[in-house]
Amino acid sequence: MKTAEATAATTTVLSRGYKRSPKSNGKVNGTAAKKTGVNHCNGGDISNGKASFMKWTLDDVVYVAKYHRLPCFFAAWFLFFIYVEYTLRMVPDSSPPFDLGFVVTRSFHRALASWPELNSLLAALNTVFVAMQSVYIIGTWVVEGRPRATISALFMFTCRGILGYSTQLPLPQEFVGSGMDFPVGNVSFFLFYSGHVAGSVIASLDMRRMQRWELAWLFDILNVLQAVRLLGTRGHYTIDLAVGVGAGILFDSLAGKYIESRRKSAVASGTMKLG
Repeated sequence: MKTAEATAATTTVLSRGYKRSPKSNGKVNGTAAKKTGVNHCNGGDISNGKASFMKWTLDDVVYVAKYHRLPCFFAAWFLFFIYVEYTLRMVPDSSPPFDLGFVVTRSFHRALASWPELNSLLAALNTVFVAMQSVYIIGTWVVEGRPRATISALFMFTCRGILGYSTQLPLPQEFVGSGMDFPVGNVSFFLFYSGHVAGSVIASLDMRRMQRWELAWLFDILNVLQAVRLLGTRGHYTIDLAVGVGAGILFDSLAGKYIESRRKSAVASGTMKLG
């Protein structure tokens, strides 16, 4: 019955009649359940009746638009990109990929291409930043005895290797390399996805867990500057950088779940003591 009540509470959250008091423990009163067509006894199963939203009034719609703006915002963008996707002219196979990030950083790219010294300086600074990430992530395990960031980096780079080899994107035609870049020298590398960006995110998330706020913000700012430079040199496509952010968050979360599962397993087997 508790499962049914929790399901009903989740279902009715988008209804204007839903109100939850501090002492309700997640229960929804009968009036709210009736208003949204949710049946407590079957856990919100609507197979024998109309869907909840079919019973909404205009007030319910206004309520959702007023108090659930974020889902409405994404719904609007969803509809917009459906239109864009089905009216967009595909890039022909004889043309290079279109990248909005390349368009935005066009002036910066021209400056780097015409000024090799500036390009090498920024590449050297970026390499220092990558070294900072590596030292911090490894140090959390070797020095502080906290393996989560190190494990998440191992997860991330392994997945990057698999995906990068599975789909080998072409190097952008306007790529501006530097012997000061990491990997050092103009060697081959996987484009998808950016390990530079993902590693920065992993380090930043760990800093936030340890309440090292200033250092975390510093890494975030340097990560943004790094992303702009990578677009300017055509060292990564925009999608590589965006997925790099998501990969850092994802693998940090997975590493946390892995450590927690191992801890619970050790406690259950008696090889680890609580406290």
